[in-house]
Amino acid sequence: MTVTEAPRIVTSRMGYEDSHTLARFLATGGYEGLRKALQMSPAEVAAEVDAASLLGRGGAGFPAGRKWSMLRKGPLPYLVVNGDESEPATFKDHLLIERDPHQLIEGVVIAAYALQVAQAFIYIRGEFALGLERVQEALNEAYEHGAVGEDIFGSGFSLDIVVHPGAGAYICGEETALLESLEGKRGFPRIKPPYFPAAIGLYGQPTVVNNVETVSNLPWIIRQGAAAFTALGGGRSAGTRLFALAGHVRRPGVYELEMVKTTFRDLIYDPSLGGGIPEDRALKAFIPGGVSAPWLGPEHLDTPLGQDEVAALDTMLGSGSVVVMDETTCAVRAAWRITKFFHRESCGQCTPCREGGGWLEKVLRRIEDGAGREEDLDLLMDVCDNIAPGVSWPPAQTTICVLGPSIPSSIASGIRMFRDEFLQHVKEGGCPHG
Repeated sequence: MTVTEAPRIVTSRMGYEDSHTLARFLATGGYEGLRKALQMSPAEVAAEVDAASLLGRGGAGFPAGRKWSMLRKGPLPYLVVNGDESEPATFKDHLLIERDPHQLIEGVVIAAYALQVAQAFIYIRGEFALGLERVQEALNEAYEHGAVGEDIFGSGFSLDIVVHPGAGAYICGEETALLESLEGKRGFPRIKPPYFPAAIGLYGQPTVVNNVETVSNLPWIIRQGAAAFTALGGGRSAGTRLFALAGHVRRPGVYELEMVKTTFRDLIYDPSLGGGIPEDRALKAFIPGGVSAPWLGPEHLDTPLGQDEVAALDTMLGSGSVVVMDETTCAVRAAWRITKFFHRESCGQCTPCREGGGWLEKVLRRIEDGAGREEDLDLLMDVCDNIAPGVSWPPAQTTICVLGPSIPSSIASGIRMFRDEFLQHVKEGGCPHG
């Protein structure tokens, strides 16, 4: 196992207890990227980001530069930063929000300058109380420092930023539901088309929505250049990425790793990273990109941490969350808990998600409680097929957003990989794991 010595792009200040302060930020190169960007033309900044091949770090992995280029020309374009990190076991944006809020703000201003927007919003999950406090405090300091507001650093460019707390709805992590929430409405995803944010977004105006980690990469890219960023990683997956490692590992936490050059085995077992599974128990399965992603088994440990490399296994890097399940894990219970979460968080607009999610949760609970039937396995897969025809990845869309078609992932993974365990629940009237 080898872990590359790639520079830490978004976590370089994490070793300092005062990493969230303006003093530490300025002492470690803070706002230098912004000053450099303001000496370039907006088109040059956008071109540098496009050349860096920065993939979005929120889940879909869409290139940030290409998303910017799709922004429809309009009188009042907006920039919105998605900090509503709500996927279970995903906490890498939470770290950036709490520990380096000025880096986030610098990235927001750079993006706003490139896009020539005058108003930006940072939407943060309401439960992130400390993070909200620190981002607002950092924003106040940034205004006083001249990094936000009127005539930023004497450049003639002006920008206002508003920090908006969400109310804790998972669905508001979906970009159009987030925009509805920002407008003061219930977080219902919008139908696309026509409501692609780049064309019709916040308040009906063209809008770019970027993830917290995506934006936090911008100061380094502008300071060091796109070539330095693309020198890291491989293929379409340039640079580094944050991985939130959770589950049955000795050292859960957030790790910034070079993409493609590092594998799941490195992340889970390297002593400087996950450190392996407690008591040296065997690995049963792991979820590679948030609980909406299909599971992988021990035979996939040597898969590189790259967008296309993981997609080739019919799953995704997604939200950057890697959940490790050892041999003591109950596959039925894991699938049930994930399904229960998605059913609870459904906005209810679409029948497959609203009704199908509830049916699946009830059948899984029946099996877990020892009252299941053998035909329940076929019933589960049949309902999954109605929600996402073919039960494959990426899922077929039958709902307004991807939440509904994501529900079958854990169920299909559990049944396909551990069918005997599901049957054991049925035949023995309970969970063999206790």
